[in-house]
Formats: sequence, C-alpha cells, structure tokens
Amino acid sequence: MVGICAFALVLAGCAAREPEVRTVRVEVPVQVPCKAPVVPVPAWATDSLKKTDSLELKVRALLAERRQRIGYERLLVATVSACQ
Repeated sequence: MVGICAFALVLAGCAAREPEVRTVRVEVPVQVPCKAPVVPVPAWATDSLKKTDSLELKVRALLAERRQRIGYERLLVATVSACQ
C-alpha cells in the first residue's frame, strides 16, 4: 500500500512539472556547390599564323602564347582553389 502511494506521488510530481524547452545549436558541414566564374579560353597568338610567315614572326607568336598559357593556367588554378 505504501509503495502504491509513493508511486502515485512520483507520477503526480512528473505530471505537474512543465517540460524544459532548450534550443541546441548543432554545427554540421553541408556541401555547397561551387559557383566559380567560367574562365574563358583566350585567342591564342599562334592561331593566326600562316605557313608562309617568317621564322621570326612564328617565334614571337610562340613566346607570346607561352605567356598567355601561363596567365591562363594561373586563372584556372585560382578558380579551382576558390572552391576548396
């Protein structure tokens, strides 16, 4: 009998208490698609060369294209590293 009364008091104590409301912040990494700008392919310096052009003109165009490619590659690397 005493056990039943004690049990009833415990249940009454739990029922009268309001539930505790807590806000919990959970930080979870979420994948976000990379929205980097598209790097346009430049007009290469050797695209306009003809077979009959002089050797000096061809060498200058190749040197200019080398500089173009270095700059283009740097832009590509910068774009990829922006997404990481």
